[in-house]
Amino acid sequence: MSTLPAVVLDNGTGYTKIGYAGNTEPSYLIPSLIAVDSKADLTTATKSTEDFDFYIGQEAENAPKSYTKTFPLKHGQIENWTLMEMYWEQAIFKYLRCDPQDHYFLLTEPPMNPPENREYLAEVFFETFNVPGMYIAVQAVLAIVASWSRKDNNPANARLTGTVIDSGDGVTHIIPVADGYVIGSSIKSIPLAGKDITAFIQQMLVEREEPIPASERMEMARTIKENYSFVSKDMAKEFNIMDSGSDPKSSFKKHQAIDPISKKPYTFDVGYEQFLAPELFFNPEIFSSDFTTPLADLVDDSIQSCPIDCRRDLYKNIILSGGSTMFKGFGHRLQRDVRRFTDFRTQKAVQLSGGKLQPKPIEVNVVSYPYQRYAVWYGGSVMAELPVFVQHCHSKAEYEEKGPSICRYNHVFVAC
Repeated sequence: MSTLPAVVLDNGTGYTKIGYAGNTEPSYLIPSLIAVDSKADLTTATKSTEDFDFYIGQEAENAPKSYTKTFPLKHGQIENWTLMEMYWEQAIFKYLRCDPQDHYFLLTEPPMNPPENREYLAEVFFETFNVPGMYIAVQAVLAIVASWSRKDNNPANARLTGTVIDSGDGVTHIIPVADGYVIGSSIKSIPLAGKDITAFIQQMLVEREEPIPASERMEMARTIKENYSFVSKDMAKEFNIMDSGSDPKSSFKKHQAIDPISKKPYTFDVGYEQFLAPELFFNPEIFSSDFTTPLADLVDDSIQSCPIDCRRDLYKNIILSGGSTMFKGFGHRLQRDVRRFTDFRTQKAVQLSGGKLQPKPIEVNVVSYPYQRYAVWYGGSVMAELPVFVQHCHSKAEYEEKGPSICRYNHVFVAC
């Protein structure tokens, strides 16, 4: 049995996080992008990918034009397994620089991941990388584990029950979890996430004709999203405040940058996109006419569709996960909007009973915590460090005896 720390590998649509169990942050954050020589014939690929010339991550973004750039994942699901195997090869050997035969692996999967995908994962990691053991964890469950880091939550009494709002670069999911099991029929998906917010900011900058070089528009839009954006309490009031300039904190700002090609400095204004960008979650009609349901409505619908005996716990523990939930004021706005639904139902019950019924108010609590940005990876780091982790992994011997179908089911366990 290996005494080395387990490797935690979290594949996301936009970025892949990889590192060792026991750390608070992943060792590497790599864009989930691969660039392969256009002349390469991937249909003849064997189990070994060493003959192919390819780049991943940041190197792929800077690859020559003769290389085809591809994102192997879409909405969290792996679409091209050959490219994904090549991607993992470099992530493990070139970046993490470890021998996979010496480490147990904890891998993550999105909600409603087909069982066949778990079998493919087992084949790749047991056959290609020859790992001694592996465990496939649901991302939402790991986000709940990550929230145990709060000072007001004792891990000894922690439960794997809560509603996870997981918003990364490609997609946003609302996932209710009861005692470690995902309530699949109540999962809601929102086709808005980090990429859409970046594109929305970029569009506003272009329409306002800001003096930003064309090659830098996407990067500057991402900079505004990460450094200037916040969630407002009231969009109309925020417009008035910004127009009047009565609040220095809520006004047009100047951002300075340097053109990487000409090396000349330039300055542009950062305006309404500061609060309009994250407003996409709460008023999506300003971005798309195809999807107009606010985030709070979907959270309430998701919990209300769950069994009645776990709804209070799901409202009480709404967990934020992923970089697109990191906007200042995001948690407070979501908590306020969800509470409006629960308060309305409570008041309606009192009204319909003529005052005879006095139901206990429903506690709504949206949880923010230190490791929110990399919540799924950090939750995996915590889980893979537990003494019982290895016992719950699928071993290479078990795989060789029973085949890849063993990974269709993974044990749910907590620190106990």
